Amino acid sequence: MKPKQTASTFTGQMVRGIALVNLWLLASLMPVAADDDAPIRIVAFGDSLTAGYQLKPDEAFPVQLGAALKTKGYKVDVTNAGVSGDTTAAGLARFDWAVPDDTEAVILALGANDALRGVDPDVTRGNLDQILSKLRERNIDVLIAGMPPPKNWGKDYEARFGAIYSGLAETYGALHYPFFLDGVALKPELNLPDGMHPTGEGIGVIVEKILPDVEALIGRVEARRATGSKS
Repeated sequence: MKPKQTASTFTGQMVRGIALVNLWLLASLMPVAADDDAPIRIVAFGDSLTAGYQLKPDEAFPVQLGAALKTKGYKVDVTNAGVSGDTTAAGLARFDWAVPDDTEAVILALGANDALRGVDPDVTRGNLDQILSKLRERNIDVLIAGMPPPKNWGKDYEARFGAIYSGLAETYGALHYPFFLDGVALKPELNLPDGMHPTGEGIGVIVEKILPDVEALIGRVEARRATGSKS
């Protein structure tokens, strides 16, 4: 036979139940700090220069970058989200599935194909702006890798396109690496026969030059982890 439940007993149970619910709600609203021992998740989001066009898998930019960072003692996981031929419009279209939920940093290297095709710089800027807005909404730190346009489109196009990356980096507080192909462009010995895509050795030069900026990007992620502000 069950003991008779008094009004005071019932009231006490209700109070305890409400207190537990309030504690659960409070815990769910508190920011959850990332595991400092977990690898920092970086996505290299770009086109053929990121994907590793005609290169062996271990020669691609994300792979060589990840290896260089690990050699320096960083715990990182660098994902290759490069698709050959992608314009900024194509990158924007696939953003939601190309950048996983657990991403903490992105190296954004899109726009080279826009410049080659003579896409209106305002269109390129608008696409990159939307990508950066999505990244900011998700609290993902960004390094923008720029790409100056070919000179055959004229000085006006060159000036308008050339200002895109630095302007957006300033707007979004992102890190800015002015020229992804710095040290490699126009050097036949570091490029494939097409003269546009780096060899594995050329990618190694790119990694060496961009590495300090990627380390700065990692520093931002570490600072965010320390404050528990990464959602």
